[in-house]
Amino acid sequence: MKKFSFIIVAGGRGSRLGARKQFLKLGEKFLWQWSADEADKLKNSGVEEIILVVPSDLDLENFSWSGGLSFKVVHGGATRSESVLNGLNAAACDYVLIHDAARPFAKKNLFLALMNATDEFTGAIPVLPVADALKKIDEEGEKISIVNREGLFITQTPQSFHRKKLIEAVKQNLNAKDEAESWHNAGYELAAVEGQRLNFKITWQEDMTMAKSLVEFQNQNPKIIRTGIGYDVHQLVPERKLILGGVEIQNSPLGLLGHSDADLLTHAIMDSILGAAGLEDIGNIFPASDEKFRNADSIELLKKVLRLVEEAGWRVEFVDAVVEAQVPRLNKYREEIKSTLEKFFACNIKFKSAENLNDAGRGLSMTCWACATVSLRS
Repeated sequence: MKKFSFIIVAGGRGSRLGARKQFLKLGEKFLWQWSADEADKLKNSGVEEIILVVPSDLDLENFSWSGGLSFKVVHGGATRSESVLNGLNAAACDYVLIHDAARPFAKKNLFLALMNATDEFTGAIPVLPVADALKKIDEEGEKISIVNREGLFITQTPQSFHRKKLIEAVKQNLNAKDEAESWHNAGYELAAVEGQRLNFKITWQEDMTMAKSLVEFQNQNPKIIRTGIGYDVHQLVPERKLILGGVEIQNSPLGLLGHSDADLLTHAIMDSILGAAGLEDIGNIFPASDEKFRNADSIELLKKVLRLVEEAGWRVEFVDAVVEAQVPRLNKYREEIKSTLEKFFACNIKFKSAENLNDAGRGLSMTCWACATVSLRS
């Protein structure tokens, strides 16, 4: 598992807001603490420490945090690049997530998606398509021209990179607008992950007013949580690929029989999510009688399910699943399967032997149970 340091950059002056916004209170917490608390939810998923970068004129002893991760506070520099470098040099992990303290509403599923998309030579950034019509005004402020917004995206944080390579990239591009620009200019690849609309940056006073309204609304409307269960069973047969959680199990002499790719793990998960959201099961949404679903990729079906659930007003918080199988041995594939599914939601996957009992124990089938937790989107 890749290990990440979560660096919260809070070294700016906040001049446009008229205050050091990262140290303003939002609800009962400072702005930067919102991100630290969300990152703390990933202490079992690869995040090892939190590093807070603060202005150089502030006393480091004045900062504390009560979360479960290791916590360090370091001074920033005169520019954002210098502050980021100080945070990178204080970090201990091979990989880093760089996040603006002024974005308090980024959620753990975004962090997970970025972490999964990152490797030694590929950084990952959250992006959103530009929604507004764009215009450009010349330097004299007189002539207006039209800018085509097609293919244009805004970039958010956190941004995820290999730490040592990012250090060298930032050193070579000290005037870059963000770390992604430095990384790109150094010749490395960037992967795009869908950002979150609520992950806006508090820059102006109106942004702070909106953030306070969101917190007040959430406090007055506690999160509604529901759970759902899913179940699936498929026969094991020769001359079929064995696919679980979107991952092909190599060199398996048997595969699962089904109309689609028979990925029973993904099928059980989809049913658990749909059940929690109060929607129809996959048998009704993707019927076996419909030829367009023959040999369908279950991960693509999962994406459609997640869109349906989102349209119904729900967000997937967590999925837990267990596959019962005697053959083949699957535990060595657990991390790859988990990483594939965590591109969409936080999850835990387990494999259990059937102890030579029932059809699964005799190597005739596999069985899967899943439980999903969803929350009503605010």
